[in-house]
This record gives sequence, C-alpha cells and structure tokens, in this order.
Amino acid sequence: MKIAFVGKGGSGKTTLSSLFIRHLAAAGAPVVAVDADINQHLGAALGLEEAQAATLPAMGGRLPLIKDYLRGDNPRIASAETMIKTTPPGEGSRLLRVTEDNPLYEACAREVDLDGGAVRLMVTGPFTDADLGVACYHSKTGAVELFLNHLVDGRDEYVVVDMTAGSDSFASGMFTRFDITFLVAEPTRKGVSVYRQYKEYARDFGVVLRVVGNKVQGPDDLDFLRAEVGDDLLVTVGHSDWVRAMEKGRPPRFEFLEDADRRALRVLQVAADATYELRDWERYTQQMAHFHLKNAASWGNERTGTDLAAQIDPGFVLREGVTASA
Repeated sequence: MKIAFVGKGGSGKTTLSSLFIRHLAAAGAPVVAVDADINQHLGAALGLEEAQAATLPAMGGRLPLIKDYLRGDNPRIASAETMIKTTPPGEGSRLLRVTEDNPLYEACAREVDLDGGAVRLMVTGPFTDADLGVACYHSKTGAVELFLNHLVDGRDEYVVVDMTAGSDSFASGMFTRFDITFLVAEPTRKGVSVYRQYKEYARDFGVVLRVVGNKVQGPDDLDFLRAEVGDDLLVTVGHSDWVRAMEKGRPPRFEFLEDADRRALRVLQVAADATYELRDWERYTQQMAHFHLKNAASWGNERTGTDLAAQIDPGFVLREGVTASA
C-alpha cells in the first residue's frame, strides 16, 4: 500500500507518519519510508542522530542512476537524459518491489533499526543554499515520483511517504500515486485550509483522502473538526508523553506508547488496508500518462528536445504480476 502523510507545516504530519511507520514495523510488515518533505525530519523522528541523518544518501542527488536503472531496455526511452519526473514505465522498464534487493535501494536506501523491527528509509535530500536560484524542490521530489511510478507493491506491503507541507505536491501528479492520503490537521482555521485544497483535487482524481485530527484537546476541538471536514475525519490524537520524549531524543520503547495512540494507529492501518480492494491499476496507469503529457507540453519537450509523448506505452498497464526487465 502506498500511503501519504500531508498537512501544513507544524501540523505534526512527520511525527504521525513516523509513529505509523513504527507501528507497521512492530507488526512485522515490510516498510519503505520516504522523506519527501523540504524539511528533512523523518530520519530524526525515527530515532536517527542528527549526524546519522545527515549521511543518508539523497535521492535527488542520484537522479541519473535512478533514471538509468528504471529505464531498463524500454525502447520508447532513447536515453536516461530524456526521462523526467513523470516518465511512466512501459515494456522493458525495470519495476521495483518493496522487499527486493536492487541497485536503486543499494544506492538510495538505508535500513533503520527500530525497537519493534526495521524499515528501509529513503530521503530526497535537503534543499540547500546551493540550490537557490538554480533549482526548485520539485527537481528533488521528482526522484520520489519516478520511484512510485515504477513500484509494484502488494497487499500487506507498505510505502509511507512524508510529503512536503502545504499543497506543493500538486505541481506534479505525485498526489495521485497513493492508495490513501492521510491529511494531518490541527483544530484551527489554518489547520483545515490545506484540507480544502486537497479535497478539491482529490475529488477530480479519485484520491482517497482521510483526515487525522492532531493536537485535539477536548470536545470543542473535535466538534470544530467535524464541522469543517465532516465524514473525512477518521481519527483524532491528543497530547502524548511518549511523543514529547521522542521529540527530546529520548523515546521510550514503542510498546509504551499510550493506548489511545496505539488504537489510532490501528485505525489508520485498517483504513489503508481497506483501500487495497479499491485498486484500479488501469486508472493508475492512465493518470501517469495524463500528468506526463501535461509536463511534457509545459516544459519537458523543450528541456529535453524530445517528444516525450512517445515515451507512453499504450499497451502497458502497471499491475501486480507484471514482469519487469532484468
């Protein structure tokens, strides 16, 4: 299952995504965790020291390798240089599985040991001073979009992506790459403003969107969220001493997380698992083509000097069981 956590800056989405990742790992599920936020905090939230987090290999800095590997021997892609962030897979492309070993994981992923298990962690890399004036953060998250476009995940396998804050992900089709999107919202007007933006796009593209109310302190907060987001409100969480200790860099063992938060995490997993039955691989593949054509026409063709529409394989549908290039 591909799962996104979104929300405005400071909403607590990174904290909640890290708790969900820990919950899945503790249950023994295979997990790939991806930090796609412009502020790279997921590693620290999973218990890495600052120095450890700084040494994680940046996907954004390994785009040539990623493109070359995923291209495989797809005859529709003349070279890795003509691939852009929305390039879809086709016959001959290399596809990815959650639990396999491959050169892409070897270059871009590191195993993080948690007290309840272990996960693969990948990061886009931070937006640095050197990027100012010459790059935008979407050039880095493009590596994540290519990864998701070529990923074939199955039941009880999880890819959890901590997305960039706000509505920045709408600049490409990445927001359609998920089985479910958890929008973390505080019980304030600013807290639900991103929800309204996501809801509009979700409606147009069949995105499953559920709201997680965070920092909910009482009935007034709950009533406010219910009035603002209605049935999209899935669950709420409040203060946690475990989380406070984690934010200080001294988390107890995960088994000591408060019962209310453990119940909330189980609700999230049940909601994510339920979307497996809703999977429509044909629509998923068509959406890849839709956004690829949009990006090709707006900037990709000019930048690469290639008609990128020709990269779309009309007979190819990404789905479980499809074979990949060796």
